[in-house]
Amino acid sequence: MSVRYQQSEQLLERACQSIPLGSQTFSKSKAALPYGVSPFFAERAEGCRLWDVDGHDYIDFINALLSVSLGYRDPDVDRAVQAQLASGVTFSLPHRLETMVAEQLIEMIPSAEQVRFGKNGTDVTSAAVRIARAYTGKEHIAVCGYHGWQDWYIGSTSRDLGVPEAVKSLTHTFTYNSIDSLEALFQAYPHQIAAVVMEPITFDEAAPGFLEAVKALCEAEGALLVFDEMITGFRLSLGGAQALLGVTPHLSTFGKGMANGFPISALVGSRDIMAKMDDIFFSGTFGGETLSLAAAHATLNKMVEYAVPTYLAQLGERLMKGVEAIIEEHQLSDMVTLKGRPAWTLLNFKPYREYDLWALKSYFMQACFLNGVLIQSTHNLSYAHQASHIDRLITLYQAVLPKLKQLCDDNGLQQAIKGEVIKPVFTVRST
Repeated sequence: MSVRYQQSEQLLERACQSIPLGSQTFSKSKAALPYGVSPFFAERAEGCRLWDVDGHDYIDFINALLSVSLGYRDPDVDRAVQAQLASGVTFSLPHRLETMVAEQLIEMIPSAEQVRFGKNGTDVTSAAVRIARAYTGKEHIAVCGYHGWQDWYIGSTSRDLGVPEAVKSLTHTFTYNSIDSLEALFQAYPHQIAAVVMEPITFDEAAPGFLEAVKALCEAEGALLVFDEMITGFRLSLGGAQALLGVTPHLSTFGKGMANGFPISALVGSRDIMAKMDDIFFSGTFGGETLSLAAAHATLNKMVEYAVPTYLAQLGERLMKGVEAIIEEHQLSDMVTLKGRPAWTLLNFKPYREYDLWALKSYFMQACFLNGVLIQSTHNLSYAHQASHIDRLITLYQAVLPKLKQLCDDNGLQQAIKGEVIKPVFTVRST
């Protein structure tokens, strides 16, 4: 048992007796964090800092998997939630906050004329698929990116255990930035595709004209275009990638940072398509839960008032310049590159020498955790981060990344990894 993470590992052993993997979320579990060198349980957090149960203090660049957009315990959000708590949480009738937050989203998001709420991304993206099937009368789905755990999507990945073959056969993957791969699906399944579900921006930029071509193809083939903006929404711009890039989908889904860590998501779309909500069944007891709605109302107001996406972009540009300079100075591009837009970037590790990327990431996380930085490989910035936090991260990378390369060059990486090497949660299977 690790001395540094003794309380975490004891709690993990206890948790695994009652909770598979000891966590409700794969990305927070021992499947994603190298055992023996990782904290597994948080005690508290504030701003951009998190303390684990062993008392270690971290600058947090995970930010609850991007759901904390303003910072932990943001005072404006907390006040709004506390005020709503005084009058109730979930009621026997709808609360005015449902309408208020829906109106905010409609004002911000180009594709939004009507709104329905869920609790996580899987809820609303799956609802979008159901609406698309009902609206078009078709059953097949073309998909690109990550879209949650429901059967319609996860059956198209290597984590498809438990998904009926009949369901798997209805979802088909295509390649981002390859309109040819999407056209091939429409040709293979003529007049059968109900929707194209995709992340409008990944860590790679959309090629000129690609998203426009996708929308045109959908409209020509009678399919709906659905943008999954769980990550891009309120981060790249207040209206999401669709506002930034000028391509408006028929339906889109939002969540993650819209309530600064409180559980809420939204499906938005044109009035005529959203009218199908009257006919399908998408209903949940907690869809109108008011603490999350109050948090969303306060979060969205603050994002507008303080131009949060602009601030995140400025911080991210500082980070990108620093990391790219390290990669160039130490000739690290064969081992790691930096991808993405400033507000959300990825350290993209690649197999190097005899080591796969999972070994590289395991050592990287081990070193970062030991030096007071909580990170996996993405830079999930929040409004609570400041230039000093970015500079500290760059200073850490100046030490860790060249050392990682040297260990690989000297065939010493395996000996330097003190914990277990992480493994991929799943891979997207080809069509």
